[in-house]
Amino acid sequence: MAAVMEGPLADLSSWKPDGCSIAKAMDLIGTRSAILILREAYYGTRRFEGFASRVGITDAAAAAQLRKLTDAGLFVKRPYREEGKRTRHEYVLTHMGRDLLPALLALMQWGDAYLQPGPAPLLLVEEATGAPVRVEVRSSTGKEVELEKLGVRLNEDYARALRSARDQA
Repeated sequence: MAAVMEGPLADLSSWKPDGCSIAKAMDLIGTRSAILILREAYYGTRRFEGFASRVGITDAAAAAQLRKLTDAGLFVKRPYREEGKRTRHEYVLTHMGRDLLPALLALMQWGDAYLQPGPAPLLLVEEATGAPVRVEVRSSTGKEVELEKLGVRLNEDYARALRSARDQA
């Protein structure tokens, strides 16, 4: 059982997943420390020391990941100053960083279902109502889409842009 590969994608041996968005995302956030830094940002951590201690990584590792995520546009650095101390920076999620929330919640949901030996450690709820929150794959009509009903087709805008770039090279 698999997604329905459409058109020229139906023959998997005839094409390569060049330019794959999943591969590009994993190049950016595919380490344990990067994912956990994002988790901490969603939980409200903003300061360097908080990221390093809550993720359980060295200052050097935290600095490298925060630099990478900031350079990529997931965080912005904002100055702050506590009275009597030097100016420091906090890390604030950008729109791009906030847009990763469903992906991280999906990982959490999967881990709760398949990796926890008992009940999930945390519950995801709508704060105002307490209603449970789940990440699901749905079409724009609101219908849930199972893997076997998921169509994957070539984006013609992408193909056109790729051809145009090749022609200009």
